[in-house]
Amino acid sequence: MTGTFNWEEKRICVTGGAGFLGTHLIEELRLRGADQIFVPTIEEYNLVDPEAIRRMLVDSDPDVIIHLAAQVGGIGANLNHPAEFFYDNLMMGVQLIHQAYKTGVEKFVAIGTVCAYPKFTPVPFKEDDLWIGYPEETNAPYGMAKKMLLVQSQAYREQYGYNSIFLLPVNLYGPGDNFDPRSSHVIPALIRKCFEAKEQGLDHIIVWGDGSPTREFIYVKDAARGIAMATENYNESLPVNIGSGFEISIKDLAEKIVQMSGFEGDLVWDTSKPNGQPRRALDISRAKEKFGFEAETDFDEGLQKTIDWYRENQK
Repeated sequence: MTGTFNWEEKRICVTGGAGFLGTHLIEELRLRGADQIFVPTIEEYNLVDPEAIRRMLVDSDPDVIIHLAAQVGGIGANLNHPAEFFYDNLMMGVQLIHQAYKTGVEKFVAIGTVCAYPKFTPVPFKEDDLWIGYPEETNAPYGMAKKMLLVQSQAYREQYGYNSIFLLPVNLYGPGDNFDPRSSHVIPALIRKCFEAKEQGLDHIIVWGDGSPTREFIYVKDAARGIAMATENYNESLPVNIGSGFEISIKDLAEKIVQMSGFEGDLVWDTSKPNGQPRRALDISRAKEKFGFEAETDFDEGLQKTIDWYRENQK
């Protein structure tokens, strides 16, 4: 408990709670005393369907909704499913916020995406620069759909006084990540490629792009703690970055994963494939100023834990 927010007294609905970030967030909320946590599954509640949203709200009767559920993936998945990524993410979020407001849910925590930032945002990305241009093309439909939740969140606060907040986590990684090659992000994709190449006796792995783009990553347990802290202590319209302040090139990242996973072959860069956004690194000062959040996990330490988890759990 911090301030007047008492987790023990709150009924919490975590959409996407069965997913990668969701499982770590629920663990964090339980550590803070929350014991009334409702996790809707897509099998029971397809949140693209407004009727399923209404049913979920009746069944969970939440004081707080933390909306993690999203249709997500890496560059390849975004390129192959731009319409789905736009429609599903927009419909889930817009209808959920509206129905939460209408049914009197006390607080709504909307989780956005770093993909919402314009392609050429000055580095480090400041929240005030969200609207200076169009997102990078390969994930723009997803990024724009999530960014509309910020517009809605601010509009509902302005007109109705509704307590909705919007957080922008940077790329996540950690134990339990999605290692499916059809939809995984860069860290789990590279880890899997290295292990499979070792098993098959290959002398190289192929990596998309030329290695020049940079990315910032946050360890999933840090992100979960940041979301919990914001849920407790942040009640304003301004969007807030949730990041680590650590930027690394894809080339350096790939070389680090090769070394830490024990793969002894070469990296071959497929420059016919897109690089994605040239640079991604966040200004993380607002989260510290508004609710005291700072990431704690060293990148190499977090990466080693992720690799170790995959080694132990690969099928």
